[in-house]
Amino acid sequence: MNLLKTPLLLAIICTPIFCFSQNASTQDSKFAVGFLSGYNRGLSFQANFTAIKPLESLPVNIRFGIGYTSLDPGNSADARRIFINNATNGVPEEKAKAFDYRLDFLWKSNLLNLEESYITFGPRYSSFTANFKYVGGNEDFDVTSKQFGLGLGAETQFLISEKLNLVVATGLDYFFNNTLKGHDTSYSPDDDNVNPRNDNQNNDEQFTYSDANKAIKQPSLMPRVMLGIVYKL
Repeated sequence: MNLLKTPLLLAIICTPIFCFSQNASTQDSKFAVGFLSGYNRGLSFQANFTAIKPLESLPVNIRFGIGYTSLDPGNSADARRIFINNATNGVPEEKAKAFDYRLDFLWKSNLLNLEESYITFGPRYSSFTANFKYVGGNEDFDVTSKQFGLGLGAETQFLISEKLNLVVATGLDYFFNNTLKGHDTSYSPDDDNVNPRNDNQNNDEQFTYSDANKAIKQPSLMPRVMLGIVYKL
């Protein structure tokens, strides 16, 4: 599944819900847009679109969000050995990013005894890319993974004006392990690997998924602390 297919899939999931809410109510649904930034195992930015209580019988908002996070890619020396070769020349440069897509259900709660607080939960999807470049070593390659996950959190909104709220959000997302692909090599959770490299530091035994997953810091447990604004349309 690529980046273009993922938002389309979530849109297909959301469409019946929005259509039902329009048929069930004589009034138009209310909507909001938001922008948040903060920590999500790295510097993160998120934009979202919310249907405010589309089902009149339930105190639930439905939100679709897209996020970008700058991440620690992992160990550059081990990444090279596991996905390319055992060379050690060149000065390593490394970076990583993840795009995440999230569908959240916001259940209104009095847990924090504040006027507008929510428990949030829903499915997640992440597209992760780590880049390793070895200046002077003639190596420049990406390691990628695509992962599904689940998230749980809490957030509170504070009134700024009639339509503008300040939002504080915390939570934890968990992404399931998936295949790591780099250069002409891939490692899968079931160790059905493609062109695995040999470990010259361990009697030339082939590297496993566990080795690759330890070297590459793909999303797994992703704590979130975000601050932003929500504008009600």
